[in-house]
Formats: sequence, structure tokens, C-alpha cells
Amino acid sequence: MFVTNALKSAVVAATVLVAVSSQVTAADTMQSWKVALLRAVSQNQSYPRAALMREIEGKAKVRLIVAADGTITAHEILEATGQDLLDREIPKLVAKLNPLPALPEGQTDMKIVLPLEWALQ
Repeated sequence: MFVTNALKSAVVAATVLVAVSSQVTAADTMQSWKVALLRAVSQNQSYPRAALMREIEGKAKVRLIVAADGTITAHEILEATGQDLLDREIPKLVAKLNPLPALPEGQTDMKIVLPLEWALQ
């Protein structure tokens, strides 16, 4: 129950900021890709059991660089949660997300700042 509520919070809080390095595509195509990204995050983000037991919460921001085929070529933690139990989950989440869905046609690569949240409700 705690995990489900925490993941719901993470999805609600996960507003994706996108900087596109190629031409602008149709808004509906990009919107569909963002929805797929949020779905992937919600399905793959986990709440560490030890953090649940200790009622540890936190927010982080991660920059992902995504190739046209959806491969995450690099990631950087821009803001850590400050909680080791949660911060150690970030690279694990990135590995689970890789690869993401392919970018919309015409996109060569993309930088994404992905806000993450682990919250108990």
C-alpha cells in the first residue's frame, strides 16, 4: 500500500521538462512520448524497503540524455534527495528505464530533466 501511494505521488510530481536539440515536432506526438516516459517511471520506480520502514521521503532531479532510438546515453543527478537510501535508487531506476521508447520521428536526441519523488501518503 505504501509503495502504491508513493509511486502515485511520484507520477503526479514528475513533470517532465524537455529541451529538444532538433526540430520541433507535432505537440501530440511529443505528448504521447512524455506519457510513455511517465508510465515507464511509474512502473519502474521503487521505494526501498528500508526507507519505507524509516519513513524516509525525498525529491531529486536527474538529467537524462536520450538518443533517437530511446537509449539513455548519459545521466546526471542534478539534485540528490540527501537520503542515501533513496539516492542509491536513482542509478537503478535509470538502468531499469533504459531503453525508453524511441523519440518521435525527426528527433535526434533529447535532454530531459526528470523530477523524482519518494513520498509516503
